[in-house]
Amino acid sequence: MEHTTSIFLEVVLLLGGGIVAGTLFQRIGLGTVLGYLFAGILLGPVFRVVADGEEILHIGELGVVFLLFIIGLELKVGRLWAMRRQIFGLGLAQVVLSGLVLAGVAFLFDFSWQASVLIGFGLALSSTAFGLQLLDEAGETNTRHGQSAFSILLFQDLAVVPLLAAIPFLAPASGDTAIDPAEIAISIGAVAALVVGGRYLLNPLFRLMATSGAREVMLGAALFVVLGSAMLMEAAGFSMAMGAFIAGVLLAESTYRHELEANIEPFRGLLLGLFFMGVGLSLDLAVVMRDWLAILALTPALMLCKAAIIYLLSRAFGETGNTASRVSGLLAQGGEFGFVLFTAASAGLLISEATASFLIAIVTLSMMLTPLTTWLGRRLSAEANGDEEVLDEDFAGAGASVLMIGFSRFGQMTAQVLLSSGTDVTIIDSSAERIRTAEAFGFRIYFGSGLRKDVLEAAGIRKTRLVAICTNKRETTDRIVDLIRADFPNVRLYVRAYDRSHALSLRARGVDYEIRETVESALAFGRATLDALGIEDELADRITEDVRRRDLARLKLQEAEGFYAGTDMITNRVVTPEPLVRPRPALKDIERSPSDDDAGASPEDGAPIKRRRGRPFRGRRRDFGKIQSR
Repeated sequence: MEHTTSIFLEVVLLLGGGIVAGTLFQRIGLGTVLGYLFAGILLGPVFRVVADGEEILHIGELGVVFLLFIIGLELKVGRLWAMRRQIFGLGLAQVVLSGLVLAGVAFLFDFSWQASVLIGFGLALSSTAFGLQLLDEAGETNTRHGQSAFSILLFQDLAVVPLLAAIPFLAPASGDTAIDPAEIAISIGAVAALVVGGRYLLNPLFRLMATSGAREVMLGAALFVVLGSAMLMEAAGFSMAMGAFIAGVLLAESTYRHELEANIEPFRGLLLGLFFMGVGLSLDLAVVMRDWLAILALTPALMLCKAAIIYLLSRAFGETGNTASRVSGLLAQGGEFGFVLFTAASAGLLISEATASFLIAIVTLSMMLTPLTTWLGRRLSAEANGDEEVLDEDFAGAGASVLMIGFSRFGQMTAQVLLSSGTDVTIIDSSAERIRTAEAFGFRIYFGSGLRKDVLEAAGIRKTRLVAICTNKRETTDRIVDLIRADFPNVRLYVRAYDRSHALSLRARGVDYEIRETVESALAFGRATLDALGIEDELADRITEDVRRRDLARLKLQEAEGFYAGTDMITNRVVTPEPLVRPRPALKDIERSPSDDDAGASPEDGAPIKRRRGRPFRGRRRDFGKIQSR
C-alpha cells in the first residue's frame, strides 16, 4: 500500500511540476520544453522527491512515438517520395559528415578508433523530440526549414538501426560476432507486414469500428494501431518511432485521418511532456559537478560544430541562407538515441560507464540549450518572415468558369456571391493556414502561387472565362497581372485594388475591371450613418449614389489628366443644409409635391440637383427622437 501511495505521489508531483513550470516558462517566452526540463531537474537531481528518472524517460518516449505517428498522418506517400532528396541526400550527408568529424575529435582525446566511431556517430544524432516539438509549438512543421529538419531527423532515426547493430562488431570481444541472416529476414518481413497490413487492413478495421458508434472503441483502435506498429518495428530491430511513423503515412489517405489525430493528440502532448521531464530527472549531477568545466566547454563546441556542418550541407543542397540558419539552430543538440547508444556501448565494454555518463550529460545539457540555439537561428535568419508553409500542389478537379487567386477576406465574400449564383469557381491560395481554415467551413481551395505560370496552367487558366485576382499585397497583385497579361493575354482580369493609385495603375495595365477594396464598404458605412442621424431613406440613397458617381467620374479624370485632377469634385468640408438649421412646421423639399403646379419638373434622370460645392442637397430630416424610440 505504501509503495502504491509513493507511485501516486510521484505522479501528482510530476503533473503539478509540469503544469507550473510549463505555464511559467510559456508565459515568459521560453517555451514549455525548457519548463518541463527545469521541473524534472528540480524534482529529481536537486530535491530528490522523484526517483526512477530512467524509467520515466522510457515511458515518456511513447510521446515521441505518438508525435511521429501524427506527423506521418500529415505526410502522404507522394509527398514523402518528393522529399527523397532531402531525406537520403541531406540526411545521409549530415549523419556521415558529422559522425566522421566528431569521431576524429574523439580520436584526438585518446579513445580507440572503435570507441571514437561510436561516440562520433552517437553525437551526430539530434533530438527528434526537441526538434519536432519546437517546430510544432511555432507552427513551422510544414515550412521549408521545418521540412528540411524533419528529413534529417527521419534519416537519423533510420541510422540508429545500423549503429546499434554495429556495437557488437566494434566491441573488444567481437571475434565470434557474425551477421545472422535470420534476423535480417525478420526485419525485412516485419516492415513488409506493416506496409501490407496498413495498406489493406487498417481502413476496413476503422470502418468496422466506426459502425459500432462507440467513441471509446475508436480511441482504443487508434492506440492499438500506434503501439502495435511501434512494437512490431522494435521487435524487428528498428525504433518504435519509426514503426509509428510508417503507420501514420499509410493512414494519411484514410477518411478517418482527422479522427485518429484528434484521438492521439492528448496522449502525445502528455507523454512528450513526461519525456522532457524524464530528461531532467535522469541528469547525473555528480558527473556534472565532477567534470563541470569540461562539460561546459565541450557542449557549446559540439553544438557549434554540428550547426556549422548542417548549415554548409543545407546550402550545398540548395537551401537558402534563411532555411540553413533555422535548421542548423534547431538540430545542433545531441539526441535521445544517444542515451541508448552510449548505454549499449558501455554494456558492451566499448566505453567505460564514467565516459557514458559524461557523454549523456553533454547530450542532456545540449538539449537544454536547444531553445536558445533555435532562437539564435531565427535571429540570424535574414528572412525571418519569408519561410511560408508548404502543402501538396494537387490540382485534381481544377478548372472552372472563374479562376480566383487569393482567398483572404475580400476573396471569401466574392466567392460566396459567385457560388450562390451556381457559378463554378477554382480557388488557389498560397497560405496553408488560410486553406486549412477555409476547409473547416467546407471550401475546396487548391494550394499554389499565382506567381507561377505552371500553377496557373494546372489550375485551368487556359479554359477559364475570367480570372478574379483577390490577393492582399499590391506588389503581388501587380506581378500576377503582369504575368497573365504577358502569357495569357486573352483572359479577362477582374482585380482587387489596394487604393486609388493602385486602381489607376491597374487601369494602365489594361485590366477589365478593378475595384478598391474599401470603396463600397465605406459608402455603406456612410449610408448607415446618415440613417442613424435621421436623414430620409430616399435622400440618403441619393447622397450615397452621388458620392459614388462623382468618385467614379474623378477616377476617370485622373486616368486621363493625372493623380491630382478633379480635386474640385471632392466634398472636403462640413456642410449643413439650410432647411435643417431652423425647423419649420412644413419643410419644403427641393422636389415639389405632386400638388404643385410644376409637379412634372424633376431633375434629369432622377439625379440630385447640383449646387455649389459643399451644399449639394436639401431634404427632410426625420424626427431623431422617434427613431431612437423604435
